[in-house]
Order: sequence, then structure tokens, then C-alpha cells
Amino acid sequence: MQYDVKDLNLSDAGATRIEWAAKNMPVIRSIAQRFEKEKPLQGVRISACLHVTAETANLMLALKAGGAEAVLCASNPLSTQDDVAANLVREHQIPVHAVKGEDNESYYRHIASALDHRPQITMDDGADLVTAVIRERSDLIDDLAGSTEETTTGVIRLRSMEKEGIITFPVIAVNDSRTKHFFDNRYGTGQSTLDGILRATNSLFAGMVFVVCGYGWCGRGIANDARGLNAHVIVVEVDPIRALEAAMDGFTVMPIVRAAEVGDIFVTATGNKNVIRKEHFQKMKDNAILANAGHFNVELDLPGLDELTVNKRELRDFVVEHELPDGRRINVLAEGRLINLAAAEGHPAMVMDMSFANQALAAEYLHTNRGKLEPRIHVLPEEMDREIARLKLETMGVQIDDLTDEQRQYLAGWREGT
Repeated sequence: MQYDVKDLNLSDAGATRIEWAAKNMPVIRSIAQRFEKEKPLQGVRISACLHVTAETANLMLALKAGGAEAVLCASNPLSTQDDVAANLVREHQIPVHAVKGEDNESYYRHIASALDHRPQITMDDGADLVTAVIRERSDLIDDLAGSTEETTTGVIRLRSMEKEGIITFPVIAVNDSRTKHFFDNRYGTGQSTLDGILRATNSLFAGMVFVVCGYGWCGRGIANDARGLNAHVIVVEVDPIRALEAAMDGFTVMPIVRAAEVGDIFVTATGNKNVIRKEHFQKMKDNAILANAGHFNVELDLPGLDELTVNKRELRDFVVEHELPDGRRINVLAEGRLINLAAAEGHPAMVMDMSFANQALAAEYLHTNRGKLEPRIHVLPEEMDREIARLKLETMGVQIDDLTDEQRQYLAGWREGT
């Protein structure tokens, strides 16, 4: 078995971490139990480029229970939990190519290793596998049943590919399932982003001016959770509808050039590049804190900040202080990479339960419908989304009503009138 992990001796610690996550992932557990009986993915080769965490490990175990031959590599150089990677290799014989802190060369080598598995299904968090297939491994396309994509940024990239006509296999936009982006992006990113900032800085949010760049589902979660910790929250947006929504939700809305002058903590959650740039750094207060909760490490213009920096030092784990010529200091967290995964543990298992349920069902759907789906971006059928929500409610002990026959007929028809 080919693999590349930090140290297999970390496996025992990984086992308890995976077990703890599993306690809060009852939906993926129920899917794994069904997969174990039915083997819907028997012999299917799956390559996944995801954050290598305890929650992801439970997805990989569910895929293996379904009969899949799965390989995992990291979708972020700083998000890997090395003990989890070790446990998947040593105890479960699932090849993993991921080491926390790996350099760019290793990162892309690991992606290449995952594709050497010659997958019939790929799973992405940011579209790196699909991009590599299209650019470098077109020999794999004929055998692909399809791909799944976990993130907003990845789906944006895939839609661009689709528009250019270079998507020649079906892709399931897992991120577009309501049980994914309504919950994972809002509640998961909201809580885990603040968790990462708190672990890295031990800052008090109460009374701070907290700037959130982007008011998509992730930005909504971050802004609301920061307000819940009594921060003064400013939202920066380019979309007038989202900006209006943020204003109606009670947040102060202003351009980043103005927010840069008053903010204490800045978080980007846009999926775009250079959201906070050189001209903004020049306006910031002493000891401003910068973090990214979007994707990759491009949302903060770190090369631009380096041009202004006269001295740089690491103050704490995941905190690098940049001193500017006038003595002001700007603190960058986690090298501008995803703060919630680099400095904390990512989303809580309870919310990843639904996200990875979508991933597992998407893999089953692609395999079951192999050759029947058009080569474009698809969303999982609504009945799957509803089933995941139903299972989640059941595990939470929450009951809901059913429509009566009379109500169904009323909603389905027009003859009764008002």
C-alpha cells in the first residue's frame, strides 16, 4: 500500500479522535450500516481530496463499508490531523497522502498520488482533483463515473469550467444541497472560525470591532456568532442584495477601505483573491488581526503585506506579526490559510455529519447512475436532501408534523380556490 503520513505511531491517538467524532455523526453512521449490508460501491475506486480530519475519516470508513477502494489526500496543507491520517493507514488500510504543514510540492505530489489510483469517482474540496484530471490526467476521464464537490469555491470553479465546455463528466455539487450549505457553511464555519481565532490569539471578542468580508452563508455564520460574543460587527460586501440583507440583519455595512481604519479583527469569507490588500494594510490600527475563513490562501494579499513589512516574527503558534515602517503591527493568522482548520479542528462533527452524508450518497448516486447523467453539474435529488434532514432530526429527538391528505390535495391543486 502506497501512503505518505507523518508517523504511523500516532495511530492510537487518531483512533480515539475518530471515535469521538463518530459519537456526533449518527447520520453517516446509519448510512455506513446500510452500506455494510448492501455494498453499493463494491470495487469502486474513489480518490478524495478533502481535509484530513476525524470527521473525514468517518466518511472514508463509510465508503469502505460500502465496498469502495478509497484513497485520501489533503485539500489544505495545514488542515491535516496527522494522528487521524496514521490511523486510517495502519488500522483501516486506507491509503492517505497528507502531512500537516506540507509544502506546495508535496501537496501537488499527493494529489498526483491520489490520481494514480485511477479513480472512477473523485471527491473534491476546492476542485483540485478535477483540475488536475482536466489539465494533466485526461487519460482518466473515460473511466470516471463522475465527481463530487464540497465547497462554494469549488462549485464556482466548476461552473466556470462548465461554461467553457471542458467538463466532460457529471459532477455533483454537494455544496448546493440544502443540508450542506444551510448548516455546514453557516453554523459550522461560524463556530469553527471563531474557535480558530480564539485558540490562536486568546482574544476577547466583546467590545472588539470585528470585520467580516463576505456575507454568503459562511459570512452570515461568522457575523452572527461574533455578534453573539458581543463584538461590534461590520460587514463588507460587493453584492448589493447581500449587503442589503446584512444591513437589515442589523450589521453595519461599509467598504473595506473604511472598515480597515476601525477594525480590530478581520476575517475574509469570499472565495476570491486579494480581498484585503496593500492599501488597506496601510490604514489599519496597531495590532490588527487578520484571518481567512474562505478558501486557499489568496484572500489576504500577503505578498503586498510583505512589501510593507520591515520585521516579521512568530509570536504564538499560527500568529505572525508584521511590523510596518511606522511601528504599527499587523498579525496574520495561520499563514492566511483556513483559520478554522489550521488553528482549530474544523467544523464540529455534528454539522459535518450532514455534509459527509451528502458526499456518501453522492458517490452512491454517481455509481448507480453511471452512464445516465449528462456531463454537467448536478445537484442531489431533493428526496435525498430531505432524507438526510429527516435522519438528523430523528437523531436529535425532534419530531415534526405530516401534512394531512386534505392539505396535500389543497397544495397540489387549484380547483378549490381560496
